[in-house]
Amino acid sequence: MYAIVKAGGKQYRVEKGDKLVVDRMADEAGAKVLLEPLLFRSDEAVFEGADLGKVKVEAVVVGHHRGKKIRVQKFKPKRGYKRTMGHRSELTELEISEIKMLTRKPAAKKAADTKETTSDGA
Repeated sequence: MYAIVKAGGKQYRVEKGDKLVVDRMADEAGAKVLLEPLLFRSDEAVFEGADLGKVKVEAVVVGHHRGKKIRVQKFKPKRGYKRTMGHRSELTELEISEIKMLTRKPAAKKAADTKETTSDGA
């Protein structure tokens, strides 16, 4: 059983127990996060579109860290113009804790009210 989820504008294929690194999320470490499912595949069937309202993908924020330093250089030939810039991406590590399909339980029959209503105008 696996799901395709959307996180930070990117799509990831996840299973229960998977760890993935996404762009920084505002949630604290240890917080539970619901991810938006785009597709869900179980042993029985594939769910997509309107059926995804029944699918729940929950992850736990493991922690935050910064990515590898990326250096960017630009120059103009014969002018002596050179610039070096760089940045490090802010990242969040998630662990998929639960992928499940929500099923409706049959509603319990309510006991019939034994009170009678009177309409004598009083």
